[in-house]
Parts: sequence; structure tokens; C-alpha cells
Amino acid sequence: MQPAKSFRPDPACSTSAWPDRAWEVEAVLAWHDDDAKAAIRTLLDDCRHLRRQLALAESVMSRGMARGWTPRYERDAL
Repeated sequence: MQPAKSFRPDPACSTSAWPDRAWEVEAVLAWHDDDAKAAIRTLLDDCRHLRRQLALAESVMSRGMARGWTPRYERDAL
């Protein structure tokens, strides 16, 4: 397992809109040495892992604790 790399934008170039989506895409690609397929694989694995974590949390969380909130596994359309 690799240690987490720290990707931070240059503070002199940052804006109030940080994190910038274009910058995030470049950071993901840089992490994977510009291998787009490896980046997609990793992001899909992350998505799968987070869905499993959400399902686990849903199964152990009482309705009263969440005040009726239930998780959604699909995000809204863009």
C-alpha cells in the first residue's frame, strides 16, 4: 500500500472555487502517471468501496439516529 500523496494547489494560484474540478482531474491523472484507464479503475473501486460502506452504515444505523433520512446510492443527474 502506498502512502497518501498530498496534492495541494499553489496557494498563490488558488481561488475561492477550490477544489477546481479541472485541477482534480489533472491530480488524478498525475497520480496514475497519465494512465486514464488506471485512473478510471481506481475511481470505480473507490465508488464501489463507498457504496459498501454506505450499505454497512445503513444496516447498523437506527431510523431515530438519522431522523428518517435514508441514503441514496445514486446521485442526482447533472
